[in-house]
Amino acid sequence: MSRHDRNDRKTPVEDEWGLDPSVRSMRRVFSYMEEGQHELLTRLNISLFDQRLRRSREKALQLFEQAWPLAVQKGILANEKEAAPFYIHCLARALRSAGIEVPNVWLPRNEKIIRFLEEKRP
Repeated sequence: MSRHDRNDRKTPVEDEWGLDPSVRSMRRVFSYMEEGQHELLTRLNISLFDQRLRRSREKALQLFEQAWPLAVQKGILANEKEAAPFYIHCLARALRSAGIEVPNVWLPRNEKIIRFLEEKRP
């Protein structure tokens, strides 16, 4: 084995997934979702260690994953940035089911999303 071969092995593997446009899009979607979630939890003064948070996040993600494809199909969500407000409404629903008060004024105003989720009511 030549010295050149050994050096090639030490070279960090590039993020090949990051070159895929659909992967890049999903990464942006999750980034927007995390940003929106952080903002809401900060406003609600909820600690990241609050025991109700894990279950609420799981419920919110489940609702989001169930409803998102249909919302895209129906034209409720036009682009990846609209996934964040959609997720925040899912999270608010999950938080409320855990007994946490979430004022509507702190939620993104998007009547299409609100109506769609009210109709869906999983």
